[in-house]
Amino acid sequence: MTYKELLYWGEKALMTAKIKEARNDAWLLLAALCKIDRSFYYLHMEEAAGQEQVREYQQLIKKRAERIPLQYIVGETEFMGLRFLVNSNVLIPRQDTETLVEEALKYTAPGMKVLDLCTGSGCVIISLLHYAPYIQGYGVDISKQALLVAKENAGLNGAPVHLTAGDLFARVEGVYDMIVCNPPYIKRDDIAGLMPEVRQFEPWEALDGGEDGLSFYRRIIAECPAFLQEGGRLMFEIGCEQGQDVRELLMQADFHEIKILQDLAHNDRVVSAVK
Repeated sequence: MTYKELLYWGEKALMTAKIKEARNDAWLLLAALCKIDRSFYYLHMEEAAGQEQVREYQQLIKKRAERIPLQYIVGETEFMGLRFLVNSNVLIPRQDTETLVEEALKYTAPGMKVLDLCTGSGCVIISLLHYAPYIQGYGVDISKQALLVAKENAGLNGAPVHLTAGDLFARVEGVYDMIVCNPPYIKRDDIAGLMPEVRQFEPWEALDGGEDGLSFYRRIIAECPAFLQEGGRLMFEIGCEQGQDVRELLMQADFHEIKILQDLAHNDRVVSAVK
C-alpha cells in the first residue's frame, strides 16, 4: 500500500465513523506516525509504506474512529505556539484558553508572582512563563497525575514553574500578584450531552462545575482574598453564557475593574477583576 493509498484509506475509515475532521485527522495521524510533512508526502506518496507503518496506522485510525481524541492518540498538542504533552489525565488545551493567557500577559511585570489554579497540563502558567520569563509561576491541581504531565511540559518548554498538589488554596502558601484559573465550568447535567471525545475520554473532574457550573467560581472568589495582593488581579476562563453570573459574584465580593472579554469567535470567554 502506498502512502497515498494509506491516507485515502484512513480518510474513508474516519468518514464512515462520522469523524467531523476526517481528512485532517487522517493526515495528522499519518504525519505523526511516519514523522513526515506535506513536502515529503507529495514527493513520496506513490512509494510503498512499510508493513509495520501500515499496521500501526490502521490501529491509530481505529482508535480515532472510536472517538478517542486525536491529541491523546498522538500524545501532544499545540497551545500558544508551544508544544504540550497530553494524556487522559488532563484536559486538552484549547485555542479559547489562549484568550486567558493573552489577557494575563498584558498585566505581567518583573518579579510578579502568578498562581495558576486547576493547572492541569500546565499550559496556562507555562505559556505565561515562556512569554513573560521575568515572572514567578506557581501551579496547583488536585490531581497528582495531572501534575506529572505539567512537570513534563515545564521541562519540555524550559519553564521554572513551582507545582503543588492540592484542592484549590488548601496547600497554597504566600500572597500573589495575579491569580489565573480555567476551572471546571460545565453544568453537571450538561456533560452527558457533550461530544463523545469530551464526555468519554477527558477527565470528568476537570469538566464538572456543579449543578449550575459556578461551583468553582464561588469557592475561588470567596477564598482568594487571603492569597491575592491588594490591587492584584483575578482572571478566569468562563463558559460563553457565564459572564454576567461571574461578574455578579465578583461584585458581591467587592472586586472592581471587572471586565468580560471575548474569544476569537466573539463569545464571552474571560472575566478579569481587581481586588
